[in-house]
Amino acid sequence: MATNISHSPAETGALGERWGRAAQRGLVIGLSGDLGAGKTQLVKGLARGLGITARVHSPSFTLVNVYGGGRLTLFHLDLYRLETREQILAAGLEEYLQPDGVTAIEWAERWFGSEPRISKTEHSTSDIRHPTSNLFRAVKIDTLSETERRITYEDFGA
Repeated sequence: MATNISHSPAETGALGERWGRAAQRGLVIGLSGDLGAGKTQLVKGLARGLGITARVHSPSFTLVNVYGGGRLTLFHLDLYRLETREQILAAGLEEYLQPDGVTAIEWAERWFGSEPRISKTEHSTSDIRHPTSNLFRAVKIDTLSETERRITYEDFGA
C-alpha cells in the first residue's frame, strides 16, 4: 500500500497524470472519498496523462462519460446516485470492469465495499466481491485539511 500527501488540487491532478502516463489497457481504478475530497481532480489528471484533451467532468447524472482521443480510452463512472450493488448491476455497468482502455470509478465502495478483494475465480453478477481479474487500483482519498489530502492506494490483480 502506498500513501501520497497532496497539498493542492494541482498535486492531486499531477498524481493522476503520472498514473495516466503509466496506465495499461484494462486498468480499473476504484476511487473512494468524501464529497470534495478530490476524486474528480485525480481523474482529470489521469485523462491528461492518457493524452486526452477533452474537458473532464464528473458524470453524476449520466453515470458514465467516455473520453477518447488519447493513448487509451478513459471510461469515467460516478456511482454517487446509486446506493446499492444491485442498482449498479441493474444499470449494466459490469462491462466497464474489463475495459478496452482505462476505467475510473468514483464512489467505488458502493460497488465493491470498503475493502475490495480479488478472487481467483471469475466474477459473476450474483456475487461481485472483486472488481476485475485485470489490474485494479483501490484508492482512498481522506481530507486532512482544506488543502491537504491523504491518497492511499493499492494495486490488486494481474
